[in-house]
Amino acid sequence: MALPTLHHRQLILRGVRMRDAKAMERALGDNRAWLSPWEATTPIIRTGIFDARASIRSLLRAAKEGVALPLVMVADGELVGQLNVSQITYGSLSSATLGYWVIEKVAGQGLTSLAVAMASDHLFFETGLHRVEICIRPENTASLRVVEKLGFRYEGLRRRFIHIDRAWADHFCFALVVEEVPGGILARYEKGRVPPGVAAIPDTDWVKARNPLSLPPL
Repeated sequence: MALPTLHHRQLILRGVRMRDAKAMERALGDNRAWLSPWEATTPIIRTGIFDARASIRSLLRAAKEGVALPLVMVADGELVGQLNVSQITYGSLSSATLGYWVIEKVAGQGLTSLAVAMASDHLFFETGLHRVEICIRPENTASLRVVEKLGFRYEGLRRRFIHIDRAWADHFCFALVVEEVPGGILARYEKGRVPPGVAAIPDTDWVKARNPLSLPPL
């Protein structure tokens, strides 16, 4: 899959390149405390020093296979974050999952919302996907605000869904299908036409998320 370059007056969202390795290592290293609570990890495997070049090679390999779209966020000439489209499938499902991070100094500036909207519009209207999904830890209030602002529809609680920061973590799931945004997510967001309440999480799911999942004894 070709990696696009998407432009907005505040943000460039483009395909990751091998020469991004140093900037990515610096961004992740300088923001380790900020990002580690939301960082995907792998059970059993101990995380060591982050190897940006190896990570980028893996991402580009997945892109070549058509199952991922690895992008970086660039604002004022600086790499400020990353947005990865993963689990891309076509055919009867035609869907993808979004994940992202930004450095602390640009948090709250709306760049993540722009990146998610831009990437989702590209997936819908350029690659022909039908559904885009975002899964968020209940504790990640900043990301919950992103899906609220963009009008992603709440779909439910997934118990111990992704291994995050060295433990299995519950996630809230949000999604949109292309029929819900015929004019595009970005345009709807910037024109203030996002329907209210679609990302609202029921109290019952908040109660479940705040209580550990009971497992039967071994």
